[in-house]
Amino acid sequence: MLDRLAGFVVRKRLAVLVVGLLLAVVGGVASTTLFDKLTAGGFDDPKSESSRAITALDKRFGQGLPNLTLLVTSKGRVDDPSVTAAGTELTRKLSKEPGVANVSSYWTTGKAPQLRGKSGHKALIMGTVTGDDTTSQKRVAELADRYEGSRGGLEVKFGGYTKFQRELLEQGQKDATTGETVAIPITLVALVFIFGSAVAAALPLAVALVAMMLTMGLTWILASVTTVGSLAASVVTLLGLGLAIDYSLLMVSRYREELRSGLAPPDAIRATLTSAGRTVTFSALTVAVSSLAMAWFPLQAVRSMGYAGALTALLSGASSLIVLPALLALLGDRIEKGRVFRRRRGVSQTAARSVENGFWHRLATTVMRRPVPIVTIVTGFLLLLGAPFLGINLGMPDERVMPASSSARQVADTVRAEFDSSEQNALQVVAPEGGSDRAAVGAYAKRLSRLPHVAAVRTATGAYAEGRQAAPPDQRYARFASGDAVYFSVVPETASADDADRLVGEIRSQKAPFEALVGGAAATNHDAAAALEKWLPYALGTVLLTMLVLLFLVTGSVMLPFLALVLSALSLTATFGALVWVFQDGHLAGLFGDFTPTGNIAATIPVMLFGLAFGLAMDYQVFLLSRMREEYELTGSPTAAVAQGLERTGRIVTAAAVAISVVFLAFTVSGISLVKAYGVGLPLAVLMDATLIRGAVLPAAMRLGGRATWWAPAPLRRLHSRYGLREEPSAPAPRHDGDRALTG
Repeated sequence: MLDRLAGFVVRKRLAVLVVGLLLAVVGGVASTTLFDKLTAGGFDDPKSESSRAITALDKRFGQGLPNLTLLVTSKGRVDDPSVTAAGTELTRKLSKEPGVANVSSYWTTGKAPQLRGKSGHKALIMGTVTGDDTTSQKRVAELADRYEGSRGGLEVKFGGYTKFQRELLEQGQKDATTGETVAIPITLVALVFIFGSAVAAALPLAVALVAMMLTMGLTWILASVTTVGSLAASVVTLLGLGLAIDYSLLMVSRYREELRSGLAPPDAIRATLTSAGRTVTFSALTVAVSSLAMAWFPLQAVRSMGYAGALTALLSGASSLIVLPALLALLGDRIEKGRVFRRRRGVSQTAARSVENGFWHRLATTVMRRPVPIVTIVTGFLLLLGAPFLGINLGMPDERVMPASSSARQVADTVRAEFDSSEQNALQVVAPEGGSDRAAVGAYAKRLSRLPHVAAVRTATGAYAEGRQAAPPDQRYARFASGDAVYFSVVPETASADDADRLVGEIRSQKAPFEALVGGAAATNHDAAAALEKWLPYALGTVLLTMLVLLFLVTGSVMLPFLALVLSALSLTATFGALVWVFQDGHLAGLFGDFTPTGNIAATIPVMLFGLAFGLAMDYQVFLLSRMREEYELTGSPTAAVAQGLERTGRIVTAAAVAISVVFLAFTVSGISLVKAYGVGLPLAVLMDATLIRGAVLPAAMRLGGRATWWAPAPLRRLHSRYGLREEPSAPAPRHDGDRALTG
């Protein structure tokens, strides 16, 4: 198939380039409105109890969860008559705005103390912006434009969850542009050093831009028919640049190798597609499968990143297999034009020089002489780097993932510091039916009020019981009811997220006289974390099973796929250790710009980072093992296959790892700590895999396995013979190591 594709692309190269360019332009135009279709939510499980509670609250009471907070600051005290009048008028105007409900403030609730700051100069206005995520985010932006700033002697600042979502979306769009601006020129310089030719260096970037624009266009279509989270755009930019450059590096280096072996450009393209092209195909599939495994999780933010990762991998691979060969056919041997470094003499005789003189061959040989101590030392070192992960404290993202300049972040920080923020963490307990039995409602509320971490159980009209103290004998348990439905709020004793999470479990463990649904921010986070834990085995099983099949098709071995999976997982230990050490505990946080360690890690980050990083680690395993398989079939020696395969792929895989790491590191400039985590974690995974795993652990492990490493039973050998991947040179030209001449 790839041979036929090569022939078609060579014959129709101009048509292929024109069609590719037109599709890329269409995708690029569509991407200009992509962020209007994305949402910043999606960190909840839509089928969870907390989501059902929110739905019941809205359906039975027309009541949404508070998602809008206005921080009002005055020069005078908030109880002064003039400030009271201005605050009351502001509350009244906001309550009459379309799409805004349940507005209340310090001045309209009988001066509730929890809505007054400790200094006496700040107060809160609370409300709900109605509609879905997209509608509410646009509406809050309109309201902020009208109300934020100085109004009648008051300084107004917008915050709350919907404002946070809107700013997350806007910051993501800004970061994607900034990341591209930083990554592209730095990567171009790195590619010039790798190839030594300006023309050859420009090709991977050209293919990357085409792949990114195509992926953005398809993401626009996807966002038009379903909900897609804003972080998907960062995945497209992050992976689009990285993978397309990775694949193009492999293809261009193999093409130059074939040219230097004496093949004409059309034959060199055919040889490249039938060898490196097959590796690219399988590599794109590995990343796509790892990404698609995230579709098991019900959280839309996670699923969106999975869809985006799969689309990006497949289109990056397709662009490298179609657009890049068309460019090569157009350029022919002019690919060496614009040389920055003078070609070394004797490059054309590279094939005549023994690969045994190469650095990677010598390294592999040295490692294979002492496999046991090297495996032990390197594995121990990687496990040591990953040790901080044992202390991970999972949470869910809040306003603190935003930079200090964020309005939502500033309001949230002020509320935590100056207000009784435990009120903001109140849980909603909703009984859609059964609330007509006042005695049962009162008894249940009283039981909840005596739980260890409860400060109060109350409704909009008053208190059921304060703390763990019994209510006075003459106090009636007020209820907020609609027909036979009832709801009330349970206020935690502290503002601690851990206490609120614990309280969710305590309330749900209480026997209720009716169906009681627990909702609220803490319940949403609790259910999201539970959903991730529930579906994680299914996602892992999908990845592992599919990878085993793909790696068997690459290697023809029963043992090597399992070894590759173990080593890829081992390469992630440093990534997850750094994730906790930097982003949870705050070590070296200043190196990565403006972000605040929160003492926990958003539960979505390890899941999404694993999906992306594991796919990339497997990507390099495919590059390396496919070449080793080729060498094993030529030599029949397991040790020679390892050493020569590593030597022939060493330079190009190292170059690819450096290039993709530069792209990922550029995203540490992001203002969102979630994106920073990917910008730090992904390069670590890639570099660990491309150095310690590839240079030390893999050769040592294969030496210990010996010939058994390549064993497979006869039926599987026949299966591999028919369907497996082989990097077969297409011409009888003398073999040589073109990778050694990349920088020549």
